[in-house]
This record gives sequence, C-alpha cells and structure tokens, in this order.
Amino acid sequence: MPYRSTPSGTSSGTEPKGPLSGTWYSTGELTRLLRVDPSTLRHRRTAHPRQGPPYVPVSGRAVLYSARDVETWLAERRATPGAAV
Repeated sequence: MPYRSTPSGTSSGTEPKGPLSGTWYSTGELTRLLRVDPSTLRHRRTAHPRQGPPYVPVSGRAVLYSARDVETWLAERRATPGAAV
C-alpha cells in the first residue's frame, strides 16, 4: 500500500502543499504499478545520466517516489502514434 501523508490538525479537508503531502510509493509498489522488474528502477537510478522518475533516498537502499512526480514523468514520455519523432 502506498504511503499517504495524513497531516494532523487539518480539519478543513484540504491537504497542505509540501514535500510530505500526497502519495509516495516504494520501489516495489511503483514497479508493480508500472509492470516492470525492480531492477529496472534500480538501474535507472544508478545510470549516468540518471533516468526514470525523480526519487527521494530515505536510507542507504530505500527510496520513495512521489505520485505527482511519477505522473509528470509519465506524461513527459507519452508517445502519440503517427506523431513526428
């Protein structure tokens, strides 16, 4: 299950804007959503230049991906059939 921030003390129903607001995915969660092997994301994180969606290292081996960043990354790579390359 993705990490979802639940700010305390917010009764208005609106989430604050900031780095911890929104949904965050672990590598395993994101690879299941994208239907790729975990090694694919690990390879993209260590490639020079780096590839793949933006990520936040939270420990030596664990990283988190913001759902917003992943959506933006996917939208930027969208291919339209018949469009000039």
